[in-house]
Amino acid sequence: MATRGAKPKPSQLRLVDGTHRATRHGSVDDAKAAVTQAGRFNDLKRPATLKGEARKAWDRYIAPAGWLDGSREPAAIAFCELWAEFRFNPTGFPASKHGQMRAYMSELGLTDERNRTADAEDEDDDEFA
Repeated sequence: MATRGAKPKPSQLRLVDGTHRATRHGSVDDAKAAVTQAGRFNDLKRPATLKGEARKAWDRYIAPAGWLDGSREPAAIAFCELWAEFRFNPTGFPASKHGQMRAYMSELGLTDERNRTADAEDEDDDEFA
């Protein structure tokens, strides 16, 4: 069943856009402390359970992705396990699992070209300098 009215605005957004009111939302210092505490996740660490191709996938795709944090660990593990399954039997890997693997890659930001670093060859292009 639907509820009436607009959804409450998150504390972080109230601080950013300047609509935080101490009479309604409490002190600004308390709100800032709550926002910084809630936004913290630990670093993404490779689980010891990954073996073989799954570990190679972690080292090749997940470890260099500095933008990932602990909140993405389940998706990263699932991606690596699917990759290992794909490498074990590529011809027997169904299209549905390809879709799952692409979805995990997208969720982890592995398909976004803005997350990649430019090669030295691309930077030294005289034509566009």
